[in-house]
This record gives sequence, structure tokens and C-alpha cells, in this order.
Amino acid sequence: MQLRDALDDYKRNAGHDRLFAGERRTVAGRFTGGDGRLLHVAPDGGLRDFGYPLTGTSGLSRSRFGLAVDGDVTWFDPSRSRQRYVDDTPLVETVHETDRTTVRRYDLAIGAAHLTRATVEPDPDADRDADDFTFVAYAAFAPDGRDERVGQLRYDDAVEVYHADEHDFFASATGLSDLRGQLPPTFPEVLDDAPMDLPRDRDAARYDEERLSGEVVVEAPFENATATLGTLLTDRSEATREEARSRLSELFAELDSAEALADAAAGTTPTVPASVPERESVVADLRVLSLLSAETGLRIAGPDFDPHYQHSGGYGYTWFRDDAEISTFLLESDDRLDLGLADWHARSARMYVETQRPDGSWPHRVWPRNGALAPGWANARIEDGPDVDYQADQTGSVIAFLARARGRGVDVDGLGSTLVDALASLDSTLAEDGRPVVCQNAWEDSVGRFTHTAATFLEAYSALARHGEGLADDGDDDRPDDDDFGADPADHARERAREVYDALDDLWVPDRGCYALRETVHGDVDDRLDSATLALASAHRAYDVLGDAENDPSAGGGSTAGGAVDDERLDRLVSHVECVVDGLARETDDVSGLFRYEGDGWRRADQPGEKVWTVSTAWGAHACAETAALLAAREDPRAERFAQRARDLLGLVSPDGSLCESTGYLPEQFFDDGTPDSATPLGWPHAIRLATIGALDAHGLLTAEPVPADD
Repeated sequence: MQLRDALDDYKRNAGHDRLFAGERRTVAGRFTGGDGRLLHVAPDGGLRDFGYPLTGTSGLSRSRFGLAVDGDVTWFDPSRSRQRYVDDTPLVETVHETDRTTVRRYDLAIGAAHLTRATVEPDPDADRDADDFTFVAYAAFAPDGRDERVGQLRYDDAVEVYHADEHDFFASATGLSDLRGQLPPTFPEVLDDAPMDLPRDRDAARYDEERLSGEVVVEAPFENATATLGTLLTDRSEATREEARSRLSELFAELDSAEALADAAAGTTPTVPASVPERESVVADLRVLSLLSAETGLRIAGPDFDPHYQHSGGYGYTWFRDDAEISTFLLESDDRLDLGLADWHARSARMYVETQRPDGSWPHRVWPRNGALAPGWANARIEDGPDVDYQADQTGSVIAFLARARGRGVDVDGLGSTLVDALASLDSTLAEDGRPVVCQNAWEDSVGRFTHTAATFLEAYSALARHGEGLADDGDDDRPDDDDFGADPADHARERAREVYDALDDLWVPDRGCYALRETVHGDVDDRLDSATLALASAHRAYDVLGDAENDPSAGGGSTAGGAVDDERLDRLVSHVECVVDGLARETDDVSGLFRYEGDGWRRADQPGEKVWTVSTAWGAHACAETAALLAAREDPRAERFAQRARDLLGLVSPDGSLCESTGYLPEQFFDDGTPDSATPLGWPHAIRLATIGALDAHGLLTAEPVPADD
């Protein structure tokens, strides 16, 4: 998103009670991609590239489509358009209604390319044939992220927009009947109070306007009622312009029908077996996680709707907390639902090995396309600062995934030494009392000694104790805690898990029947409810399995009556999960779910209370499912109560729930009036939703037992 676009949006939406001015929102429309680019198709058919973090190319910053007849252009209207995904694929179908005709179009991003195929269906009473119309497109490209010092090269059927390294091609399968360029909004236009309606009419007064710009307006004729436009983003070091134009020509020839596009799209996302429960939800989750993934396997948190950091710290990066949790959820879901994701698990493990820092930890944020350090604010371990500005839970989350992946046979070079060094790093942030040191929290908005961080440590140590047998102590001799871990790293991890398990008692709040949010830097107990503390449920399940060495690891860390969690702790966990789920629940006429934590004021605008979060709601469902499994293993009658609560919360984020958009997407947040907000789709809740389905199904809890009829 260029600054001119952000300022234009500011003019349109400043003072709005539900929109944050200057953002490029994706709460409406659908994405196509999964094999390179991430391209948003708005309800009116406008296209925007969001894939820079995934590919390093910027592409389209805005666009607009319509029809022309006799020189009169009608731009497509979102209120007269409808949209869907074709089958299980990321192929987007948008149907545009106009006064004279219906246009059915298909959009697919495949690799670095994208095709828009449009078919005209004239009104039977109209006096026009399909080929009397012309497909019109206004497109603004930002090669190398620039909207100035950009140039064009013109061809009969294409235009090339370039800055230095990135060259973007825009072509038509039927040639171009008209092509013109225009400069971006001028300084007076930017400073004017009124927003701009782009594109402008042709201005013959500026001879350079046609060439020194990334903005073009093209008209492509329909042939046999069909026109196809294509874009291709290239790096000059990887493809010549002849190769780029040839590639687009090949795609036009190969993908010359809606059926061919659907076949090509089908290969970009995993195939979900027909027998999988809640299949519609599972398909949507895997589609979203595929869309957000780079070729490396690392994922952005969500499409970056606020690249200028006006209302957030950005979303188009890989956080190791979110990414490793997603990887763990996918690993467990694959085991339970047979989704065929082995390549995904290996890619993730390989990148975690490659991105580990010399001290055994992982940095705050990286670029998913290559693992390079990205802008962030929690890099104390790189800056040699105190751990206050470090998020220790990220390292814990990565350990938990890598240990489980190792236990399931994922084999990548360096995995063993990575786990050993990570174990030393985790130890270095564990205080003598058995709890993590002062650091930043999962929500990245405060510091202290958090229950959530302790939960990730418990899960990490437990997973490594369970799956770390035979690890050689071959880590870096210069790591912070140069220790041979005694007889074996797995035994050491088991001892540490016990320490953290015992130390959690320090955070118990008897008056509320829950665990505190944190201990503050001043040593006070902050007893507010925090949905992140729901991580205690999966952490206790991971710890519980250590009480039965013969338990089947393929069950994802299940427990038995002989588990390591004692009865008093189980009662506290039950009380905690119920207290958090009940205490953070919000229900209005338009939305139901859980908010993040008591007193959360972020992005509330004029709403007096906290906003509902899909991550928190899905987390509540998963925590209830994990607690139900713990209870069911002990034949505790409370299991069904928690299973029902899990099903209820899962329903809120499921395709028919109030927190799931018609696209199948889970936005990060909702206002009380049902308005979605922030990153959409957000990968984390999609992974939790998927894992909750798998967890409930694996333990026979996905559906309630039928109630016998009265005699």
C-alpha cells in the first residue's frame, strides 16, 4: 500500500466509528494464491497484491475493472456482485451484474502469475452482442514497492512496468484495443480534502504521463464472449522480458477455460478426504493456511492491512509463536484426520532449524520468504539487552513443535542439535523459582512473569521429555547454559517440567478460582482473566502423559488414569478453564465469543467494552476439548460438560457461526455490533479451529451422545 493510497483512505474514512482510517481492509472479498503470490479479489473485482512478505515482489497496489461499450465505461459495483470459491480450491468466481449484461469472471494466482478470465452474458433483451463490449481494467503497479521513478514499456498485447529489479507484466490474451497511462495523484490532489476517483480521464497536456508511471488503463476486446487478462511479477535477474511474455502466453493457452483454471487451482492446496468430519471448515482452514504460507513453509500472521503501522505493528511477518503453534496444531490434526501434510511439517521443521539464533532462541519476527530478520520490537537477545524485551514463549512454542515432529518421524538435518541448544536457551530464561523470567507477553502489550509463558515452558519441556530420547548433546559449546543436562536432555527436560508444574501454584488465585494473568515487575499478582492462560490445558495434557511412559504418542499427548497431573491440580485446571471461558464471554444481538483479557482497550474505537477475538474464542474451544480429554481418560463425569462447552465455542467460529465470515475466513476481531475488524483471515484461529475438530473427533466428543427417549 502506497502512502497516497493510505491518505486517500484517510480522507474517506477519518472519523468513522468502525473503520480505522488509512488501512487496506480485507474483511470483505477473497484471496487467491497458495503457490506464490497472495492476491486479494475485492467484491467489486478490484485486485491487490499482499504477497510481498512471501515473494519479495510488490505487484498491484490497486485496480478496478469494468465494461465499455461505445466509449462508455461502467465500473463494476460491489453491491451488484456476488463471489464464491470454486469447490475446495483458491479459484475465485465473481459475478458482476450491470444494466446491460452479466459478467462471470474467474481469478487465480498461480506462482508469480495471475489470470482474470471474464465471460460476457448479455441481457437477452439487449441490442448488443457479447463481442460489442470491451473489458476495461485500471491497474496501478508498484514494482520494488515504489510508485514513483517507475517506467513502462509497451507491446501489442502487454505493458511492462518496472523500477529497478522488479518488472511487472500486464497482458491480454486478445490483444489491447487501447492502452494509456497516468501519473499517481499529484501533490495538490493529495493535499486536497476530497478523495480521488481513479482513474482520471486522459490528460493530453502531460506528454510524460503515458510512460513515467506504474498506472495504466487498458481495454481488451472480447472474442467469443471471453477476455483474459494476466499479470506476472518478475525479477530481472530471474527472467528476461521475452521469457515473461512467453510465460503469460503459455498460461493463456493452457488455462483457456474455467475448468482448466479449476484444475490448476486444485493443485495448490491439500486434498481433504470426503470422510473428514466438519469438512467445510477443514477445507477453509487448510486453504487459508496455504494462502498465508511462503515457499519456505513459514507463514505471515495475516494479510498486512496496516503497512504504515498507523493502528498496529503490522501483520505481514512470521512470528515464531504463532507459526510454531500453527505447526503443532497441523501436526496433531494430520495425525487425527489423515490430511497428508508431511511436506508441510518437514518444511516448518527445516526453517526453524535454519532460523535458530546462536544462543538457541528464535528472533521476534522474520520475513517468511527467507527467514531474514524483520522489523520488530522484542529483539533484546540480538541487542544484548535484558530479557524484558524478549518473548520467551516463542522459543517454547518452537521446542514443543520440533519435539513432537521428531517423535512423529520428521527428519531434517540439525534437528537434534537445534533441540539441545533450544533447551539450554529455555533454561536460561527460567528463574530459580521454576517460572520464566520477566519478559514480554503473547499479546505483546505488557511485561511481567506470565502464566501463559509458563504454560508454553511446561508444554515445551514435557514434549521434549516425551520425544527427546536419544538426543546427543551436540549443541554449541558457547551456548548460554553450557551444561550436559546430566545423563540425557530428555531426563533433564522431565525434571524441568516438574519444576514448572510445581511453580504454577505461585500464580493460583483462590478467590477467583483461576490462575493469574501475571506477576508484575513489582512482584504483585495481576489476577485479571486472560484467554492466553487457556494454554494451560494443552500444557497439562502434554505433562500428564509423562506419568505413563507406555502411552501412545500418536494420540497427540493423551493422558490416562496414571498420568502425571494430580487430582488437586486437575480440579484447579477445571476451575480455571471454566472461570476464564465464563468470565471472558461476551454475547450481543450480533456476535458471541470471548474477548482477549479483562481491560483490553486495543482497537476499541468508541466501543466501551473489550472486543471479541476469534483467537480467544477458538482457544477456549480447544482448551475445553483438551480438558474434556483429560477428564474422559479418568472416567470423570465432568468430561461431557467440557466437551459440550468445546462444541458450543467451536460453533461460534465454524462456518455458520457469528465469528466466521461468509468467505470462511476468521477475522482477528469483532465489534459488538458484528462488524469484523483487523487482519482477515488470521492464520492462528484457523489452525486452532482445525485442531479442535481433530481433538474432539479423536476422543469421540465431536458430537453429543444421543439422549434416550422417554418410555
